[in-house]
Amino acid sequence: MTHSPPPAPSLAASSWVRRFAHLVPQGEVLDLACGSGRHARLFAGLGHPVLAVDRDPQALASAAGPGIVTLEHDLEVDGAAWPFAAGRFAGIVVTNYLHRPLMAQLMASLAPDGVLLYETFALGNELFGKPSNPAFLLRPGELLDHAAGGGLQVLAFEDGVIARPKLARVQRLCAAGQGAVQTEVKLDHLSGAE
Repeated sequence: MTHSPPPAPSLAASSWVRRFAHLVPQGEVLDLACGSGRHARLFAGLGHPVLAVDRDPQALASAAGPGIVTLEHDLEVDGAAWPFAAGRFAGIVVTNYLHRPLMAQLMASLAPDGVLLYETFALGNELFGKPSNPAFLLRPGELLDHAAGGGLQVLAFEDGVIARPKLARVQRLCAAGQGAVQTEVKLDHLSGAE
């Protein structure tokens, strides 16, 4: 019996990030733990200057492109300082990454009218595979707690199981700074929902 190789990681931007990308005001976007740069490319394509940060130089080489500045930085090493000023970013995108000690600084780096798009694995994902260590899985409502602690207004939130790009338990958050233009998020027009 022959086995098929595992599917390659998706190079397409997350449907959650694509859905809310238009809410990010013009300005610099931080793609934290950017991997191959799928979200950096999305925002650069929308006309945003993008800072793509990762600790993996090979991933950063893939992320590089027009409108994208890359920065190799490991935020998890002992003594690593958060290198970004408060209020710097119009948008911050984080997917498939969780390092709780960064949350307060991450929220503080969002501009008063900025938008945070966050999507990562949650408790229950251990039923589907990696990551399975609770240190890397969000607790119920944890993203909501971080947003509240950062003074952000929640525009949309989901917590549940997705089928694509692979079966997983995730939490997703779209939140904005208190200075963001009030907007209605339409919930009844999901396209390509995962």
